[in-house]
Amino acid sequence: MKPHSLLAPQNLRRQCRAALPSAVNALFSLRFSSSAPQGAGDQSQPAITPQMLLSSVQSSQWHFVKQVSDRLTPSLISATLSALEERPELALEFVTRVDAGCFDARTSCLALAIVSRLPDPKPALQLAKRTIGGVGATVKEVFDELVSLRGRSGTKSSIVFDFLIRGCCDMKMGHAALECFDMMKEKGILPKTETCNSMLSLLLKLDRREIAWVLYAEMFKLRIKSSVHTYNIMINLLCKEGKLKKAKEFTGWMEGLGVKPNVVTYNTLVHGYCSKGRVQGALMIFNAMKAKGIEPDSYSCGPIINGMCKEGRLEEASKFLGKMLEVGLVPSAVVYNALIDGYCSKGDLETAFSYRDEMVRRGIRPTISTFNLLIHAMLMEGNTLEVDNMMREMGEEGLAPDAFTYNILINGYCQCGDAKKAFSLRDEMLVKGIQPTGVTYTSLIYVLGRRNRMKEADDLFEKIIGEGISPDVVMFNAMIDGHRTNGSMERAFSLLEKMDQFKINPDEVTYNTLMQGLCKEGKVEEARELLGVMKRRGIKPDHISYNTLISGYSRRGDMNDAFRTRDEMLSVGFNPTRLTYNALIQGLCKNKEGDHAEELLKEMVNKGITPDDATYISLIEGIGEVHKSEETVTLK
Repeated sequence: MKPHSLLAPQNLRRQCRAALPSAVNALFSLRFSSSAPQGAGDQSQPAITPQMLLSSVQSSQWHFVKQVSDRLTPSLISATLSALEERPELALEFVTRVDAGCFDARTSCLALAIVSRLPDPKPALQLAKRTIGGVGATVKEVFDELVSLRGRSGTKSSIVFDFLIRGCCDMKMGHAALECFDMMKEKGILPKTETCNSMLSLLLKLDRREIAWVLYAEMFKLRIKSSVHTYNIMINLLCKEGKLKKAKEFTGWMEGLGVKPNVVTYNTLVHGYCSKGRVQGALMIFNAMKAKGIEPDSYSCGPIINGMCKEGRLEEASKFLGKMLEVGLVPSAVVYNALIDGYCSKGDLETAFSYRDEMVRRGIRPTISTFNLLIHAMLMEGNTLEVDNMMREMGEEGLAPDAFTYNILINGYCQCGDAKKAFSLRDEMLVKGIQPTGVTYTSLIYVLGRRNRMKEADDLFEKIIGEGISPDVVMFNAMIDGHRTNGSMERAFSLLEKMDQFKINPDEVTYNTLMQGLCKEGKVEEARELLGVMKRRGIKPDHISYNTLISGYSRRGDMNDAFRTRDEMLSVGFNPTRLTYNALIQGLCKNKEGDHAEELLKEMVNKGITPDDATYISLIEGIGEVHKSEETVTLK
C-alpha cells in the first residue's frame, strides 16, 4: 500500500475504526497520566501509529495533533491524508495544525490535491504557495508529482494545476507560471480562463508586455475562451502602450464576440486616456458608457477630475465633482487630493482648505498626501505658524510624517533660509528611522549656499557620497549654483568635471548657472563659448541662456552684441521676456541712448509685457544721465 495515494485504502479505514477505542485510551494516557512521558525526545514515549493519528483527527483531538506535531513524519502525514481523501474539510483542518517543516514535496502535493476539492479556492491557493516556496522542490518537480498523483487517482480534474500556476502568479514568479503553462500543454491539460487571466495580469504588472501578447495569442490557439476580465487586461495593456485608439476599438471587437464590456472596461479606457493627458477623449468614453446604460462609479470619475486639475481646469473639475455627488457617488480621498493639489498650485489656499473640510464632513479621512499638499502650499507662502498647526493636526489624526512630509518641510524651510530648522528636521528623520534621500540633501545644500556656508556644503556633499547616496543632476546644480553665488567659479567648473566622472549628464540649468557666474565676472565671451558647448552636447539653450548673455553684454554696454543675441534668440523661436527688455533698456540707458530705450519700452508694452520697477528705474536713471550730460555741454 502506498501511503501517498489519493485512493483511500479500505483496509486502512477498517483498521482505523477498529483501533479507535484503543487510540482514545492512548490519548487519555498521554494527556492525564502522571507517568506519561514529558519530553518529545524521551525513548519511553509510545510510537505514533497511522491509526492513532487518524482517530485523533477524526475526533478533532487537535491538542494531541499539536502536541505530537514535531514527531510526525511525511509517511504518517501521507497515510492520514490518504484516509481523508473524501473529507477535504477535515484534511484542511489537519494540514493547518501540522508544522510546515514536517511536509516533503510528495506530502504537500497530496495535501494540495485533496484540499483543491473544496469549493472555496483560498485554502488550496495558500497550500500551493506553501508548496512552491517551502518544500525544497522546483516547480517542475512539484508539477511532476501532481501529475503522478492525478494518474494514480484516475481523476480527470485539472484544477490542482491551475492552483499551482495561480500560486506562482501570487508570488510574482512569472517564469515559473509560464513554465507550468507549457508543461500543462505538453500533457494536454488546458488551464482555466481565470488562470490565464492571472498570468496576463502578472505579466502586465511586471511590464513584460510582449510575453503577455504571446500568451494571449496562445489562448486563442488553444481555444481557451476569453472572459470580460481577459479583455479588460488586454485593453489596459494597450493603454499602457499608448495605443488608445486600438484599446477603444477592442471594446467593439469584444461585443462582436458576444462579450459585453462592463464598467471596469470603460474605467480602464478612461484611466488610460487621462494618464496620457487626453481628458476630452476620456469624457467621450464616459458619455458613451452612460449611453450604453452602464452606470459610472467613483473610479470612472476620479481620473477625469484628476486630469482636469492637472490641466488647470479647476472650475470644470469642481462641477464634475458636484455631478458625481448628485448621483450618490462617494469621492475617494484621491479625488479630493487632486482638487486640493490643483487649488494649492493656483495659490487659492482658501478653496483648497474648503475641500479638505468637505471631505472630513463626508466622513472621508484625510490621508498623509492631503496634509503634505497643504503643508507644501503653506510653506511656499512662508506661513510656518500654520504649518506647525497642521503637523499637530496630523498627529491627532494618527498619521505620522513620512519621508515626503520631511522633504517638503526641509525644502520649505530651506527656501525661507532657515538652515537651523531644516537641519533639525533632518536629525528628527534619522531619530525616527526615516532615511534622508538625495532630495533631502539637495535642499540642505541649497540653503547652505544661500547662507554662504559652502565649506559645509562641500563636506556634506562628500559625506553623502561616502554613505552611498548617488548625487543626481539636481544636486550637482545646487552645488554649482552655491559656488557660483559665492564667487567660486573654479570650484563650480570642477564640479562640472565631477559630473562626467559620475556619468551624470549636465542639463541647461547646469550651463545657465555657469554662464550667469561668468557674466557676473564680466567674462561674457567665455559664457558665449559655453553656449556653443551646450549645443555640441545636444543640450538646447533656453530663453534663460539667451537672457543671461543679453544681460552680460548689456551690463558691459556692448549693445550690438546684446541685440545680435536677441535676434538669435528670436530666430530659434524664443520670444523676448520682461528680463530681455529690462536688460536691453538698462544697457541702452547706460550708453545714454534714452530715445532707443523709450522705443523698446513702447515695443514691450505693445507685446503685452508689463514693465516692472526695474524697467522704470533703468529709464529714470538713463534719462537722468542724459540730462546731466546735456547740462554739462550747456555749461561748457
